[in-house]
Amino acid sequence: MAGIKLPALVAVVIGCVGLLLSHDAERWWIPAVMKMFASSAFLGLALASGARQSRYGQIVLLGLSFSWLGDAFLLGSSEVSFLGGLVAFLIAHLCYWAAFMHLGVRWRVSALAFLPVIAFALSVVQWLRPGISADMVIPVFAYAAVISIMVALAAGATARGATGLVVGGAVLFFVSDLSVAMGQFLDTDFFHGMWGLPLYYAAQVLLALSISQIDRPASRLPR
Repeated sequence: MAGIKLPALVAVVIGCVGLLLSHDAERWWIPAVMKMFASSAFLGLALASGARQSRYGQIVLLGLSFSWLGDAFLLGSSEVSFLGGLVAFLIAHLCYWAAFMHLGVRWRVSALAFLPVIAFALSVVQWLRPGISADMVIPVFAYAAVISIMVALAAGATARGATGLVVGGAVLFFVSDLSVAMGQFLDTDFFHGMWGLPLYYAAQVLLALSISQIDRPASRLPR
């Protein structure tokens, strides 16, 4: 499977670029196909990186699978579709919580990282508050907390010896999620389309590639 890592990576890039170029296409199905092509490719990249051979890889693959499902939900433009995507990505982030904790976490580092991250996330949500409907306020704030904890756990795992791909992927995922919220609640696709999507796919790629860099169980990592 390792031999298909490069083709899978190229496929993610092709799908992402195709999605950006076809965003305003008259045929709605073209960007939809490109999006799911790119998302399917990052699943292939995870498998090529050995996802089935380690517990960490299995958990990350599960998270990537829920990200794939979230991408499918967000093909729609309704609030129901957005909520479905929100739930799918929330579960994906919980999978990453589990994956990072499986590697082992320096909790002091995670606690220190959490404070500025959650402050930034909540400030963005508060800025978007006028555009968020009343029934979506609690889910959006809860999601902001979940993604902030995910980044903090990634920082703690990296501080304990995990590959930097872990925290890199987590941070890019965090920023891309905020761009999705901006696109949804500011009624514009600029944020999400111009830089949110590339950051999102870069995040999935880094997390998928991190699987091949984890070759020791958490119990053997230095404390």
